[in-house]
Amino acid sequence: MISIVFLATLAILALITQAGVLVLQRLYPAQGRMIEVAGGRLNVVDIGKSGAAGPPVVMIHGASSNLEAMRQPLGDRLAENHRVILIDRPGHGWSTRAHPQDSTPAIQGRMIDEALEKLGVGPAIFVVHSWSGALGARMALDYPGRVAGLVMLAPVAYPWRGGVGWYNRAVATPVIGPLLAYTITLPLGIFLTGPGARGVFLPQIMPQNFIADTATPLLLRPREFLANARDLVTLKAAVTAQAPRYGNIRAPVVVISGDVDKTVTTNIHSRPFANAVSDARLIVLPQVGHMIQNAAPDLVISEIDAMIGKLAQRTKGAAD
Repeated sequence: MISIVFLATLAILALITQAGVLVLQRLYPAQGRMIEVAGGRLNVVDIGKSGAAGPPVVMIHGASSNLEAMRQPLGDRLAENHRVILIDRPGHGWSTRAHPQDSTPAIQGRMIDEALEKLGVGPAIFVVHSWSGALGARMALDYPGRVAGLVMLAPVAYPWRGGVGWYNRAVATPVIGPLLAYTITLPLGIFLTGPGARGVFLPQIMPQNFIADTATPLLLRPREFLANARDLVTLKAAVTAQAPRYGNIRAPVVVISGDVDKTVTTNIHSRPFANAVSDARLIVLPQVGHMIQNAAPDLVISEIDAMIGKLAQRTKGAAD
């Protein structure tokens, strides 16, 4: 009898989840263009001045989010003067990935490089946040001709003590993970998304309507929740493997972090990364947490513009 009730409950939760997925996808439809790459399709939003002087700006979001997390505070403003390309990472937002194991910065970097090649994008300034700090660093190593410069916001770059939360490990576990993702994640997540997002912003206040404006609830769809968990549980091994190579990065880098970031600790990640890269500058903001793009958008835009100017001077000097 208990087993029948249990199975019936799972069936009901699965139906609720599927209905919820349909609602979420109607509320937050795809905004970009789908680019076919090996191993998936990437959703790309290409805005701004395509003929603008200087390299385009490629913006890549972190974990538990999508391209809107970069577009809202930075992308639309940068597009007033630059070509801006925002990308949903593989498996996130409206991007797909055919293989769940394609969770590492190396693999996702290869997919993003292929998409940019198909768009005819040459060297670009990469603006990366949090999880994608590891991705930006990996792309600068693997595709130095693609990465003209890096602006890293609260980046993950090195291994850390501890894990990434029991729920991520559970969801990344075969059989158990999909069972959770296709039954309880969405119904439960509706109530937990707000508090979770507010915690990441601390000590800053989360902007009003942030959850809806950035399509954050799309994360609760089973296939994206599974991808996000997989990204998180494999990240530590990935940065452990690539960290010894950071001294080979030749692109100019600006790292901006908050001194009270409880999500990605500045002393573990940003400081040693800036020390390892020859042409890197570190900016540590007092009393600022993890969401640098929201806490200090004017500074970030100023640093992007300064890097574009710096690269233009280098190009001019080489031509002379």
